Order: sequence, then C-alpha cells, then structure tokens
Amino acid sequence: MKAIVYTEYGAPDVLQVKDVEKPSLADNEILIRVYAVSVGYGDLAARNFKHMSFSEFNMPGPLLVLARFDFGWNKPKKQILGSEFSGVVEAVGSGVTRFRAGDPVFGYRGQSMGANVEFLSVAEDSLVTHKPANVTFEEAASIPYGALTALNLLRKVDIQRGQKVLVNGASGSIGSHAVQLAKHYGAEVTGVCGRPRVEFVRSLGADHVIDYTKEDFTKNGETYDVIFDILGKCSFSHCEGSLKPHGRLLYASFKTPHLLQMLRTSRSDGKKVICALSSENRDDLLKVQELIEAGAITSIVDQSFPIERAADAHRYVEQGHKKGHVVLDLAPAG
Repeated sequence: MKAIVYTEYGAPDVLQVKDVEKPSLADNEILIRVYAVSVGYGDLAARNFKHMSFSEFNMPGPLLVLARFDFGWNKPKKQILGSEFSGVVEAVGSGVTRFRAGDPVFGYRGQSMGANVEFLSVAEDSLVTHKPANVTFEEAASIPYGALTALNLLRKVDIQRGQKVLVNGASGSIGSHAVQLAKHYGAEVTGVCGRPRVEFVRSLGADHVIDYTKEDFTKNGETYDVIFDILGKCSFSHCEGSLKPHGRLLYASFKTPHLLQMLRTSRSDGKKVICALSSENRDDLLKVQELIEAGAITSIVDQSFPIERAADAHRYVEQGHKKGHVVLDLAPAG
C-alpha cells in the first residue's frame, strides 16, 4: 500500500510517497480504507521537530524535551504523519461488534499519528466512530482534533447563554471549532483573525470578526465573559481590561509565565487565568459526532491535495495561505 513517509526532519520535500506493508488485523481492530486526512499544525511541527526552538513551542519548555524524545531526537521515530482521518471500514476483527465492512468512519490518532496511509488499522474502542452523513469524507477528516480540543477546554469555563466570548486565533483548527461551539452554547461570539480569513470566520457564525492587523481588541472598550486565546498570544496584563469582573482568560497553548499567572489569579474571586490540557476520549468523539449531525459543527475545506502532492499541501499550510482546512485525498479512484 502507499504511504507518505519521512525519514528525516526538514522542509516539506522530506515527504515521500512509498510502498509499505499493509497492516495486519487483530481481533479487536478494524481495517480502514483511508479516504482523507487533514494537514494541520501538528503535522508541520512533527515534520520539522528537530529544528523547533523553545520560543516556537507552544507549551512549557520542559515538555519540548520530552516530546523530542518521543518523536525522535535526530531522526523521526514516527515516520508517517497524519492524526485526523476518514474512510470506509474494509474489514473487522473477529471480536469487533460496533463496526462492519462498508461503514463510513472518521477518527483521531493523536500523537500516535500514522494516518497518511491507504489502509489503517485501529482498535474498535479507540477514537473512531461512524461518519455523519451530512459531511463529506474531506470535511469529516478535518474536524476531530479541533472539535475535541475546543470541546474539552470550553468545558472549563461553563459558557452560559447570553455571555460574550472572544476567540483569539479563530481561523485555526481549535479556534474555528471554538467559535461554532460557543455559538451552540448560546454565546455572543467575537472571532479574531488575520485579514485573509475574516470571511471564513464570519461564515462559521461569529457575530463579530476583528482583523488583528487593523484593530487591537484590548483597546476597543468591549469586555467579555471569556477570552479563549488559542496560541497564548495575549498576556493577562494585556487582556485584563477586556474581561468582565468575573471573566476568564482561557489558554489552549501556554508557557510557564501563563501557569504562574494562573496560580496568582486562582486565589482571587475576580478575573482568572485558566491553563488546561485537553484529554480526549471516545465519549467526546461521540459528542462531536452528535454535534455534527445536529448541524452545530461543520468544516470548510479550503484545499484538497492528492497523496502525491503531500509536500505541496504542507507548503501551502506553512506559508499561511489556507482559509479553512487543508486535506489530503487518498480515496480510491472512481
């Protein structure tokens, strides 16, 4: 079978399409004919992990060292990228009860990656479930990571109907799903993004969209119940004036100074900083499936690339061109 393989860290051209052995099938596993996989920040970071600096890493520095050991210090241990996928069940193990051959599915591999392949075997009880009929394979493949992370983190602030929520970094995978989820919870949502992606964020249902190249949201006089900062770009001191008296500044990515600020504000009855890690599970994926079927979550695919152009797909994302999600099309011809 074909797979997108990289045996050294570096620029997009390290990605090569190669023939690898088709996976075997254990009793508790399903074999999936992969139709689509997403290309996101995690894929780009893993592909060039050797050259990632502490300043570029969006978490506390010590975690970068641990991650480097996990992914490989000088050469990648995990030589096939891809964490979000969709496809059709090809075969099932003898102990499988939830799936049968022919079922459309979608799922998430997390840091295990390995989805950039024609055939993928996963455990029945892993993060995989049936694909809703109201999204395409390409759309389904670009939902799990962002939706699962946004769902997990937004639970930390218990959004109520009528609250005002600002998502700083609203055009990425987590941010775009955070906009949709906050709207689903009944909030008035403001999305912050760059000029090329303003219409994309507006199409997700944001009530207001701020182009950060033209306006600093901390200086417009508006205040919010929740500021969800996806990349940890806004410090508490900078955002404090934009929070309501009991507002929450929620970080999806954070460094040591953010953690220290969380410790300081945790002793207060007023504004607080929250740093949290997402811990996805199968029940969360089933909730995402339910939200997709209800029309509360969708995906807008900007570009789809064939497997042979995986390097071009990475380059397109890396250069900041995308206005929506980017996927690789691995579906069989016809």
